Amino acid sequence: MQHFQPIAAALLAAFLALAPAAASAQGQAPSSGAGEVVAFGDSLSAGYGVGPGESFPEQLQAALKAAGHDVTVANAGVSGDTSTGGLARLDWSVPDGTGLAILELGANDALRGIAPEITEKNLDAMLTRLKERGIKVLLAGMKAPPNMGPDYAARFDPIFPRLAEKHGVPLYPFFLEGVAAERTLNQADAMHPNKDGVAVIVKGIVPGVIAALGKDGAVAAP
Repeated sequence: MQHFQPIAAALLAAFLALAPAAASAQGQAPSSGAGEVVAFGDSLSAGYGVGPGESFPEQLQAALKAAGHDVTVANAGVSGDTSTGGLARLDWSVPDGTGLAILELGANDALRGIAPEITEKNLDAMLTRLKERGIKVLLAGMKAPPNMGPDYAARFDPIFPRLAEKHGVPLYPFFLEGVAAERTLNQADAMHPNKDGVAVIVKGIVPGVIAALGKDGAVAAP
């Protein structure tokens, strides 16, 4: 499984400072409308740095429709968001009537060096709340960047499979599988996928999304 390239301290600092502002400049905001599928996450879901029709939710929706599933995929990604921010906005970003939420958070926690125990607590709370609301979840896993060190990775990486097992939800082990560390699939910052990188992510995750959909294209009941 591929991992992130080591990130220079200056680049990391610049990214952490600019990502939330860039989200505002792009008009990214949490989705307030109900959708059958909601991509709930950070810049990787929001579509940071890619053009119209190239974001993860848009490409995923197109792929699902091509596979015969006439569903909508709402964009509830906010660039720069952490698991703490996600927990705070969960209820209004993932509205009632949502059939499936793709939970993609944790990358910014790792980039900031947030204690993995905090990340796990936040994700655990989100999974519990979504289950209580009758919303199915596909959990997207993340890997700690190598520059955080092996000790941090040993605490961070197991969060996702552990929570998937605890809550009985499907897991896509690494959201950036096949994309991380591939220069041709990433933007100049070496962290955000370009449109081709997003396409690779969609190709990898779409079978798991389809598994949660009914035969007629509707979202299966929890």
